[in-house]
Amino acid sequence: MDIIDAKILEALKQNGRSTASDISKKVNLSVPAVSERIKKLEEANIIEQYTIKVNRGKMGYKLLAIVFVNIDHTTYIQQFRESIIQFTEVIECHHMAGEYDYMLKVLIEDTAELETFLNDKLKSIRGVQTSNTLIVLSTLKEKLNR
Repeated sequence: MDIIDAKILEALKQNGRSTASDISKKVNLSVPAVSERIKKLEEANIIEQYTIKVNRGKMGYKLLAIVFVNIDHTTYIQQFRESIIQFTEVIECHHMAGEYDYMLKVLIEDTAELETFLNDKLKSIRGVQTSNTLIVLSTLKEKLNR
């Protein structure tokens, strides 16, 4: 990967629907050359997927919570992992070093839905020992791609 590839990636991060023609003007390469570079970036899994950023509030999801989870014993980790990725409310799950085992980013409509998620879904997973939930009041920065 070189500086041209980095510029192509930056253009796609800004607008995933940019055409090879649009990008070629930004990086001073021919359209076929840009298309070939994008294809190679995809084949190398540097570009994993193309996506959109949705206005969550307008979609009815007005509550974002961070949930820290501790698992009782390592024998329950695989079951936890298999279960947690099935929940549509969980938009991120990170295995952590430190005080907690996992950090979940949970997107829901309201506190009633959060309560249902915590009581009926999260705490029903065998091995979930404790959880600590924080409510996000506002987001100052959220960048999907670096």
